[in-house]
Amino acid sequence: MQPLDVDEPTVVGPYRLLGRLGSGGMGRVYLGRSAGGRTVAAKIVHPHFALDEEFRARFRREVDAARRVGGAWTAPVLDADPEARVPWVATAYAAGPSLTAAVTDGGPLPDHSVRALGAGLGEALAAVHDLGLVHRDVKPSNVLLTLDGPLLIDFGIARATEGTASLTSTGVSIGSPGYMSPEQILGKGVTGAADVFSLGAVLAYAATGEPPFPGDSSAALLYKVVHEEPRLGTLDGEVRDVVAACLAKDPTARPAPGEVARRLAPEGAARLVSGGWLPGPLVERVSRSAVQLLNLEAAERASGAGSESGPVGFSRPSVTAGAADAGGAGGAGGAGGVADAVASGVFGPPPVMPTPTAPGADVPAPRGGDRTPGRLSVSVAATSTQAGEGRRGRRLSCTVALAVAGAMAAVTVGSLFVLDLLPGGGSNDTADGGTPTPSATAPSDPGADKGGAGSAPVPDRYVGTWEGQAVAVEGNLPLGTFRLTVREAAVGEKLGTLRHTDLFGGTCDDVLTLKKVTDQQIVAAAVGAEGNRNVCNQALHTVRLTPVGDDLQYTSDSEDSGRPKARLSRVE
Repeated sequence: MQPLDVDEPTVVGPYRLLGRLGSGGMGRVYLGRSAGGRTVAAKIVHPHFALDEEFRARFRREVDAARRVGGAWTAPVLDADPEARVPWVATAYAAGPSLTAAVTDGGPLPDHSVRALGAGLGEALAAVHDLGLVHRDVKPSNVLLTLDGPLLIDFGIARATEGTASLTSTGVSIGSPGYMSPEQILGKGVTGAADVFSLGAVLAYAATGEPPFPGDSSAALLYKVVHEEPRLGTLDGEVRDVVAACLAKDPTARPAPGEVARRLAPEGAARLVSGGWLPGPLVERVSRSAVQLLNLEAAERASGAGSESGPVGFSRPSVTAGAADAGGAGGAGGAGGVADAVASGVFGPPPVMPTPTAPGADVPAPRGGDRTPGRLSVSVAATSTQAGEGRRGRRLSCTVALAVAGAMAAVTVGSLFVLDLLPGGGSNDTADGGTPTPSATAPSDPGADKGGAGSAPVPDRYVGTWEGQAVAVEGNLPLGTFRLTVREAAVGEKLGTLRHTDLFGGTCDDVLTLKKVTDQQIVAAAVGAEGNRNVCNQALHTVRLTPVGDDLQYTSDSEDSGRPKARLSRVE
């Protein structure tokens, strides 16, 4: 847990916030405590989401669905205010690391622990599915390991299957790359079988320490889930058989979650857990977390904090008033008081998008030295909220942002539709995170090659700033906005930059270097700019610019990015 920053609220609804547990694409999660002493995990959505009425409708419905979940091995929703100026939801807090943290720090879990984990999660999903709900984002970070057993959390993106599952934005699916089912990726109907696929991927990760579909970009992960068999490493015996069955590409071939639980724990998950289910180092870690919580309570009592009861308004300096007449702390009282108190402030203004690169402005140099083969300048970049020194970008070749929409995960926000995915398969991931290797070579070009030293400048019809909506994976994956700036150049010189602004405002920049000028198009080499965040894929790839009427057609051969394309119109 991290201490609260000066720009964070100290209270939400009736809960005093003690520290920050984490954050994701949809909001921040805090450790909170009520006046009566109950400890909760309070998730507060990012304020700019609250401005979106479609998001509010989705959040309202998701909270209603989550309130219905209360069986074993789940963290129940205790309180929520979807109507607040900044919506929030509070669930029961459990001391224990996520499966992601446990495996990252301590390696794979032993067989006994994996069986208890799978049985508990299977029983939890069976209860959820009996309510007509689908979780849709079962993944290691949404599983907590406590002394009393595993807990499946973050039902904020579960939704009724018979209701408005279509509330998800068009072209965007809920889930996390690498743990989503093939049918979820392909935009087909999602049933409880999708959660079973995700459960199998989670168990493979817990048992081997590696995801069954490895890859360092979302496009590569999604491709592998749909087209390749899982890597199960050293898994053997009944656990391997169960995991393999869960990871079947055909939803109808997967076992029900209750069957998974019975195969892993014939006498029930509770029997396995009661005998001690975690390895010694994890027991010690969880115990330390509980002691820290007790110490926090003692320090709070000693300081006199928590003596106030009822809802209290946000008080941090950076929290801005929601309205001219809505300031100060809310009074004690019922639900109306709670909503009013929360409505008195927000984290701050919505993200500010960086100013697009102006034509002729300097563009960052390519990473890894001078790769320029010719003359001409183009710029493609992605727009995102400024965060500290760098921009927040999505990983992919600065051309694809597989964002998981809607909700909470990494929220993550999230992931997308990939109908037939990348033809020919595979990705060209770097193994060590060092200087990326080229993702593909340029195919042969139509028309005569005008390249070579001293060639004529780029035709005037290409020069300028262009903008349009981009898609990938055969047009099935929406990427956001491409803004391309092209300048006069010769072969071997910078052609310009491309700025890609993803669906959530994240940005990545590509630097383009002119390779060829033919009768039909311009061919350029593109590479991620030096200033990109590490979430951007820096691999070298080839792009083509082809006139289509008054527009330019942009295409890329980057398979890691889903072969992005966009029809761009001149804006400057």
